[in-house]
Amino acid sequence: MASLLFCGPKLAACGLVLSIWGVIMLAMLGIFFTTHSAVLIEDVPFTEKDMEDGPTALQNIYKLYNQVGYNCFIAAAIYVGIGFLSFCQVRLNKRKEYLVH
Repeated sequence: MASLLFCGPKLAACGLVLSIWGVIMLAMLGIFFTTHSAVLIEDVPFTEKDMEDGPTALQNIYKLYNQVGYNCFIAAAIYVGIGFLSFCQVRLNKRKEYLVH
């Protein structure tokens, strides 16, 4: 039977911890970007053209805020997948310790 185990216990645990932290951090950043937090204006990729449109300038900035927020949520979802994979590896490593060869 083929084994699905492809990383050791320390690497799996490290991946699990990093992915938990990544999900928390990116989910919070996504929330703050979608609520248009003024502190994060330096991280929004706007240009001078976005500011010159007059009355629609604020809507353009808000659209960019939402775009960055959605990107953060997508990255958090990828971290959830990596965390699930790491969790499975941790479980397989625990089960391997108890197997008798």
